Amino acid sequence: MNSWRFKSIQSNITLAFVLLIVLTSLILSLVSYYLSKEAVQTNAQQYTTELIKQVNTNIQTYVTSMKNIANLAASNRDIRAYLSGEQTGTLVEKQEAEAKISDFFHSILISRSDIASINIFGYEGQFVTGRQNARLNPNIDVTTLPWYKNALRAEGENVISSSHVQPIFEDEYRWVVSLSRELRSSDGTHGLGILNVDLNFSVMNNMFSTINLGKRGYLFIVDENGNIVYHPQQQLIYSNLKTERIDQVLATRSGSFMTEEGADSRMYTVQDSGFGWKVVGVSYVKELVSNKNEMQLSFLALGLICVVIAVMLSVFLSGRLSKPIKQLQEHMKEVEKGNFDIQVPVSFTKEIGRLARTFNLMVAKIKELMDQVVRDQELKRKSELNALQAQINPHFLYNTLDSIVWMAESKKSEEVVLMTSALAKLFRASISRGEELVPIRTEMDHITNYLTIQKMRYKDKIDYEVRIDEAILGYKTIKIILQPIVENAIYHGLKMQQGVGKITIMSEETDTDILLFVIDNGIGMDEEKMRSLLMRDARRDNGRGVGIQNVHDRLQLYFGSEYGLTFESEPGEGTTVTIRMPKLHESAGRRDSWESES
Repeated sequence: MNSWRFKSIQSNITLAFVLLIVLTSLILSLVSYYLSKEAVQTNAQQYTTELIKQVNTNIQTYVTSMKNIANLAASNRDIRAYLSGEQTGTLVEKQEAEAKISDFFHSILISRSDIASINIFGYEGQFVTGRQNARLNPNIDVTTLPWYKNALRAEGENVISSSHVQPIFEDEYRWVVSLSRELRSSDGTHGLGILNVDLNFSVMNNMFSTINLGKRGYLFIVDENGNIVYHPQQQLIYSNLKTERIDQVLATRSGSFMTEEGADSRMYTVQDSGFGWKVVGVSYVKELVSNKNEMQLSFLALGLICVVIAVMLSVFLSGRLSKPIKQLQEHMKEVEKGNFDIQVPVSFTKEIGRLARTFNLMVAKIKELMDQVVRDQELKRKSELNALQAQINPHFLYNTLDSIVWMAESKKSEEVVLMTSALAKLFRASISRGEELVPIRTEMDHITNYLTIQKMRYKDKIDYEVRIDEAILGYKTIKIILQPIVENAIYHGLKMQQGVGKITIMSEETDTDILLFVIDNGIGMDEEKMRSLLMRDARRDNGRGVGIQNVHDRLQLYFGSEYGLTFESEPGEGTTVTIRMPKLHESAGRRDSWESES
């Protein structure tokens, strides 16, 4: 792999520039191509939409004319009178009425070549048509035809059917679009018959045959139920040899959608007619971008030109950039050797100059941090020393020795031995210079010796209890963390109250931490005094809080800011101090249970 790597800065910069510009050119070419493609498709879609709108307008004109004819028939008094039987008392009168209505319809048919027929069917068996010499098909029951049933259900509203074969006339089967409507009485209380107006299907066929949407595109019409009204390949549709996306068309009110069919992907443009039909234009996506190959070649040529320019520019620029970078590299090697007193000359090149300034700041910061680490270590050791020295309270030592002398004078030799032994063990742990981390059992020995001395000094004034789970005794902690807390509890909590004061030391274990609790039933303190205990300027009340502050600082110094001391207290209700520290396993040692009571 190493043989393939460029070893000079200039060659790497050259390669980077070339790759960058090639990638940029490729992306720009692709984006430009697809944007151009989208623009062509958008223009084609807009053109198709406008064309379909025009077609829709023409269709609406035809449908409107059919509706107007229906309205004329519905409002014609002679037709209503004929269907209601008001003017057809005799056969002659009936024939005259039929002739008059037929002439009226015939005059409309003469003026409108697009209308195939106009007919009315009375509920009492009446029939009149505008087609002269046309006879009803005796094999067809008109009342069973869809357009007739739909008119009955519509109760006087116009109903437009899809394209169909009209079989009502003998020996005649035309493709038509029917408008049907129930004719009602003057007061509108009941129906008189059904009006039927048939539009020649050839009119739509002639209208759409001149419209081209590319070489393969076409238009078709569906009604609100998904039935095909017009399709240039209608026979293939009915024989299921061709399908359309009818469901998607019906779900689209007016707009476009694309199909994912590879090379045969189509764009459907839908226009709602407003009376239940949808005019749909179908364009083939491949035809929309007819010059696709020319566009691809143009963008490819543009990309190659950009690559050639990129190589030339990268060679020139990398030569200018490599010199200051190599200089910076040499200074970095000096820093690796430990020389932090160097400064890189700032280049006139903006980016390299910024890099050099940043490098100089970084070196200065590293040097400052290293000095800070040294100072922190010194401060840590001083803090540890102060913490240990703070535990040896001269007054405690004097008072303990006085108690030993008094017990010796009183011939209490066993008590003298016990107190002297506890004092010796206490000072041995305090002034020990071994490791700072000790097992929790060692800390329990230390605090037990301290409490033993205090109980002997104060007799029945102080009592204590230590209940520590044996499972935690093997974990490690920093030494002498309990004594300052217990000492603070005795001198500032228990001595001030009436009756026997008691200190209880307990433990709790979580998945990651160990908690030690020092609980006293002393006079307690208010919230402001609790907050002041861990403040770094809290050095008042005859030194109260000094040892506690040191314990808190040492815990956070060793274990992190999430560990240390917390307090719970109320005046007159005692105080609970919680020590939180992480679980640190002891490498080896016994695990004795620890549970002692005074």
